[in-house]
Amino acid sequence: MRLFRTIAATLLSVALTMAPLTPVHAAPARIKDIVDMEGIRENQLVGYGLVVGLNGTGDSLNNSPFTKQSLQSMLERLGVNTQGENVRTANVAAVMVTANLPPFATQGSRMDVSVAALGDSDSLQGGTLLVTPLLGADGEVYAIAQGPVLINGFSAQGDAASVISGVPTTGRISSGALIEREIDFHLGSQHSLRLALRNPDLTTARRIALAVNDFIGAPTAVPEDPGTVRLTLPRNFNGNIVDLLTDIEQLIVQTDQTAKIVIDENSGIIVMGKDVRVSSVAVAQSNLTVTIAENPEVVQPNPLSLGQTAVEPNTNLNVNQSDTALQVVNESVTLQQLVDGLNALGISPRDLIAILQAIKATGALQAEIEVL
Repeated sequence: MRLFRTIAATLLSVALTMAPLTPVHAAPARIKDIVDMEGIRENQLVGYGLVVGLNGTGDSLNNSPFTKQSLQSMLERLGVNTQGENVRTANVAAVMVTANLPPFATQGSRMDVSVAALGDSDSLQGGTLLVTPLLGADGEVYAIAQGPVLINGFSAQGDAASVISGVPTTGRISSGALIEREIDFHLGSQHSLRLALRNPDLTTARRIALAVNDFIGAPTAVPEDPGTVRLTLPRNFNGNIVDLLTDIEQLIVQTDQTAKIVIDENSGIIVMGKDVRVSSVAVAQSNLTVTIAENPEVVQPNPLSLGQTAVEPNTNLNVNQSDTALQVVNESVTLQQLVDGLNALGISPRDLIAILQAIKATGALQAEIEVL
């Protein structure tokens, strides 16, 4: 018995010692958070309308002929004849109205809309959008928008100064559109559909398929490519495709991603993925600084010499070049080691962008560089 306890204690000690050596995988995520399901999507709508009731901040009709034409057409439909009249009003603005039709939205439900000025209006504050049809990509009317416009900014001006906060020429109408037409798609009657990965990856697609098949107990999911996993409703499944999606969307999957470095050269931002690795390289970087200062001098003529006062240019030019010795960036195993090695160079983010591109050219950087 004593020998058995000794062996058991030894095995437990070895197991605890080996536990930290287990590789760390990517962060787990639910299937519903990493895929888009075929048929469950929004649809973009757009419309052209008029906002009225502005306090003199609308379009100037002489500079916005489309606003004048729209106003006259609207008044004619209401029985007011303005042909040949000189319409002068600053309380109307032409706007573009946009909205996203939610998936499976039913007729009679409401949705939010966004309003943006089209002409030279200064502000949409206090305005009301008149009845505006919202069209889909097929040219059909799917919703009707109307209501008071709420803006996030304001503008105020006087004779010698003006203040503008935010963007007063854009606004939003909460629940401002009434849905008139539904998208004809019956999800429950489908026997097969596709899952589209938001970040396409072969490993992640295969893990999703394995997780679904293990949970269902039948070959239900098949990875077709890095961005697509096809689901097929099993014959003996007790339910329709909606029940299947409800069961699998909560499954946890270890996601994977390609080693990538994203660079924004305009702002100098660098973002690295956790799988970025670099081989041992030596890097040297030279800084060249040129300073130019203009100090013009005024030269006065002697008294009674009939000379003229002149300005002579005086330029101070200074060139400073600082050379940095070769610095070794050791082979990295983790992202923290790579960051520590690059920070040891003591360079700015913009210089680091050039260094990363040069390291990539040597083949020592095991990652993809994407420049925005």
